[in-house]
Amino acid sequence: MIELAAWAAMREPTPADEALADAALTDTVAVWSAARRVAVFEPLGPAGRFAALAHVLDFDDLHLPSTAHISAVCIPAALARGGGARAYLAGAGTMARLGTALGWRHYLRGWHATCTAGAPAAAVAAGVALGLDADGLATAMALAVPAAGGVQAAFGTDAKALQVGFAVDAGVRAADLAAAGATADPRALDQWAALLAGGPVTVDLDGPAVPGGLAVKPFPCCYALQRPMQAARELRSSIGTPTAVVVRTPRSAVQPLRHRAPRSGLEGKFSLEYGVAAALADDVVDFASFEDAAVRRDGLPHVTVELTDGGAGLLAGTAELTAAGVTVVRSGVEVTPETLAAKAAMCGADAAVSWDVAASYV
Repeated sequence: MIELAAWAAMREPTPADEALADAALTDTVAVWSAARRVAVFEPLGPAGRFAALAHVLDFDDLHLPSTAHISAVCIPAALARGGGARAYLAGAGTMARLGTALGWRHYLRGWHATCTAGAPAAAVAAGVALGLDADGLATAMALAVPAAGGVQAAFGTDAKALQVGFAVDAGVRAADLAAAGATADPRALDQWAALLAGGPVTVDLDGPAVPGGLAVKPFPCCYALQRPMQAARELRSSIGTPTAVVVRTPRSAVQPLRHRAPRSGLEGKFSLEYGVAAALADDVVDFASFEDAAVRRDGLPHVTVELTDGGAGLLAGTAELTAAGVTVVRSGVEVTPETLAAKAAMCGADAAVSWDVAASYV
């Protein structure tokens, strides 16, 4: 992975890269702003606390090729050491490439790629902000290896956001140690990646800073729910709220949706049955839809799920919803230019924020 460290050290952002970074900052700060009113993670370090809050509502952006929440990791890591867009993009590009190289099989086995790829990426984001060269970044990434873990069994609990915070704090600490002269063998990262992926791992250094871009969420819940919930909203606009609906989608598209009968708001964010029911029942789908009381209410539409085999990834195949003889099919998630502004408004945050202002939040 030494070549990845060299890429991060030398990469100069393009205007398109910088536009992505600014949009990611707005999205992440908006979600963090909403979360800090309802959650407290004081025992974490400043960077880890910011990361946990940016992730706990499960409203933060996602890099689909790696199935990783890049900005919730790399923005606080960069800001924690005085970095801006360049430091963020170096970490984000590292995380995107590491997570993509680990692959869907890694995620399918139950790993939380936001943490596994996140700790080394946080080390890069903080390390670039500190001015580390390629050798220093490689050392920092190796020093972050012991913290590069996290599993999907945490989904639906505080542990999901907390393990992201642990990864970010560890990555920032690794960068500080490398800057202070600590040594490590960069080959540790190659060995770690091979162990997690089940074989040698190679990364592709071509393309933009974040290959594939970032996916913005319209609803405050797991990305795997966004497509079926948009289909449900379309169905609702056509026939109103039905008493029952059938959802057909590939098994891989619901990999993180662990909770069939959720009893808390956090569990509801990882429930296909509840997400679709809420999208059909609620006039507006926002944070209130994922409060504990909302998840436990009576009278929601009955949701039957039929899973098909095949596919890889959260957008494999289509999401097909049928109720009252009407069928809606979606292959992707629709995001318009107005989505980010509407999301910021839902979070009670500004539609844009500068890197200098955001630095005061960490």
